[in-house]
Amino acid sequence: MVDRSPTSFFIHTFGCQMNQADTEIVTALLGADGYEPAQDEEAAGIVLLNSCAVRENAVDRIGNFLQQLKGRKRKERSLVIGVIGCVPQFEKQPFFDAHPWVDFVAGPDNYRSLSSMIASAREGARLSKLDYDHRETYAGIDPVRSGRIGAFLPVMRGCNNSCAFCVVPVTRGRERSVPFRRVVDETRRLADSGFREVTLLGQNVNSYLDTAEGHDFAGLLDAVSCAVPGMRIRFTTSHPKDISERLVRVIADRPNICRHIHLPVQSGSTRILQLMRRGHTREEYLRKIDMIRAIMPDVALTTDLISGFCTETDGEHRETLSLMEEVRFDSSFMFYYSVRPGTWADRNLSDDVPEGVKKARLQEVIELQNAISLERYRQDAGRTVEVLAESESRRADSRLMGRTGSNRAVVFDRGGFNPGDLVRVRITDATSATLVGEAVG
Repeated sequence: MVDRSPTSFFIHTFGCQMNQADTEIVTALLGADGYEPAQDEEAAGIVLLNSCAVRENAVDRIGNFLQQLKGRKRKERSLVIGVIGCVPQFEKQPFFDAHPWVDFVAGPDNYRSLSSMIASAREGARLSKLDYDHRETYAGIDPVRSGRIGAFLPVMRGCNNSCAFCVVPVTRGRERSVPFRRVVDETRRLADSGFREVTLLGQNVNSYLDTAEGHDFAGLLDAVSCAVPGMRIRFTTSHPKDISERLVRVIADRPNICRHIHLPVQSGSTRILQLMRRGHTREEYLRKIDMIRAIMPDVALTTDLISGFCTETDGEHRETLSLMEEVRFDSSFMFYYSVRPGTWADRNLSDDVPEGVKKARLQEVIELQNAISLERYRQDAGRTVEVLAESESRRADSRLMGRTGSNRAVVFDRGGFNPGDLVRVRITDATSATLVGEAVG
């Protein structure tokens, strides 16, 4: 029998970068109350699942984990199991009722209550705390970060958009922004602590607004880049309707802001975009792309694409392919549509595209994107690029993996370099996902 401390905890994190940042916040909150992180799940007396509800496969993974924990709970009655984040916030009481071996559930605005919920679970209570708090940003919490190279820094939470397929407004609530000064000061602290890169996070980061000081996201990004000139700055995620020329010019003017913009389009058909309630047309999206590339010809653009949304025809699928050909994204996150219960699309549209058709269309999207990515990546052959080394290569510790300012992954022989170093690398080869090179100094 493993000797487990009742105050030791382990967090399984699912989903997006915001969830990863939330895990760091939860770790800090629990640590301040005397709990300590365990090396792995088996060594923990408390197991938390920080859940994602955006895609069906992420929810399925959480269900599989919970089934495994159910067996362990039968053997170890003292084990405390909690599910936090987006899944319980989205599914609410039915989720809790369906998993009686889970001791408590808590939504994204309720992490300050976790210590008291764990204590109550130890006394036999089952608690559900899913309140929205539209003031909560967790500003002032010093997250416990696992590395010392790149850091995630949430600058706003929630989303005011109402895309038909998306659960985020339900799981994360309304938009609210971290005060401007707190973001700038926290970025300075990260730089002083030795971090080489920071990613500013928001469900719709372009909507950032500090009303007290009158700063939008362009003003925040400019201030952060000036505060830490030796640190790389990234941000995600942008919405096409909100990205402005002023913001793009800030990126172009500041050498430490990475020239990469993730700009989800979802579909190349204006009719489908209207059904998705995206707030922009195909033509408006392409005008934004033209504006961005006119200011930054060397920008790397990535996107999200959904195949087989409600009522999508073969012709509308081909419109997505033609948009991909026109924009030529560096890479894409690509999915076929799966209805999320409770969304606007679930309530108002018929999920009438057969799954086989969805998968076939997605395969065409993937194949086209792979071809475009390979062509774009091969254009870097012979060039020398600056790479921030992030880790040893998964295949060999004699090689390092890092990323360029345009967010392209690069693998190269490490020589005398280590993770955290900025390395000039000459590109010698490429796949559709990775550049290969050699250090040149």
